[in-house]
Amino acid sequence: MKVRLSELAHIAEIVGALAVVVSLVYVGIQVNNSVDASRSVAVNDANVALQNWYHEVGSSQQASELFYRGLISSEALAPEEEFQFLMMFHGVFLAFQNSYWLTEEGTLDPELLNSLTAAILGTKDMPGTQRYWRQRKSYLNPNFGAYVDELMERETNPSMDIYQLPPGYPESN
Repeated sequence: MKVRLSELAHIAEIVGALAVVVSLVYVGIQVNNSVDASRSVAVNDANVALQNWYHEVGSSQQASELFYRGLISSEALAPEEEFQFLMMFHGVFLAFQNSYWLTEEGTLDPELLNSLTAAILGTKDMPGTQRYWRQRKSYLNPNFGAYVDELMERETNPSMDIYQLPPGYPESN
C-alpha cells in the first residue's frame, strides 16, 4: 500500500494544527501564571510602600512627634514644620493612590484596598487630615480624590482611637 504525497501533506497539516493548538494552550498557561505573579508583586509592593512609610514615621521620634502634632493641630504648624507634615502626609496618600489604581485595573483586591486605606477613615476627622486634604487634594488624580471624598463622608470606625487626643492633652481643651 503506497501513501501518496497528498495524503502525507494532509497528515502533516493535521499534526501541524495540533502542534499549534498545544502551543497556544501552553502560552495561555504561561500568561496566566505571569499575571498571577504580577498581581503578587503588586500586592507586595503596595504593602511594602505603606510599611516603609509607617516604619519611617514611627521609628523616628522627631517624625512621630511632628506628624502627631500636625495631625491634631487645628492651626498650621510653623512654616517649615507644616511643609514637612504635608509632605509626610502626601507621601502616604501617594501610596494610597497607587493602591487605588491597582484596584481599579483589577490587580489589587478591593478588600486589600479597604484595609490599606483604613487609616484615612481613622484620621478623617482630625484637623491635620482636613487641612492636608483641602491643600493637597488637587495634586492627586480626580478619581482618587472622589474615592477619598467618599471615605471622608463615611462614619468613623470606633476602633481607630489610636489617632484621638489623649485626655488632658493641650489641644483637647
